[in-house]
Amino acid sequence: MFKHILVPTDGSALSDSTVARAVSFAKESGARITFFYSQPDFPMPIYGEGALIDPTTPEQFAKSAAAEAEAILSKARGAAEADGVACDSDTAVNEVPYEAIIDAADRHGCDLIFMASHGRRGIAGLLLGSETQKVLTHSKTPVLVYR
Repeated sequence: MFKHILVPTDGSALSDSTVARAVSFAKESGARITFFYSQPDFPMPIYGEGALIDPTTPEQFAKSAAAEAEAILSKARGAAEADGVACDSDTAVNEVPYEAIIDAADRHGCDLIFMASHGRRGIAGLLLGSETQKVLTHSKTPVLVYR
């Protein structure tokens, strides 16, 4: 059925739960996994009255974001390897996470995106606009949403 699954993760408790379920799903279906983390880009400072100046340089920010990405992806790979599921990982810098997720699925030739949803409904879901919803509406790759 599915042979290569992209599993976006952000290191949250919800993502950790989704990683565990995705590993189980991949093991049952004989698929391999690529874990993906979308790194934020350096925020452009806006100066004006009362603006706070962040002493972080773009280089420091990038180094910190890359270290966070590696820690999150290493944990996910460890979960897959412990269950004997073939996996690798990828990360990219992009201010628009849903675009980065779709690009990663295309780049790696994944035939399924397995991701979490907070399950927000009503006005909260409408106003917050989840990354999962954006992936669902823009991706040509099938998306399995785990809640």
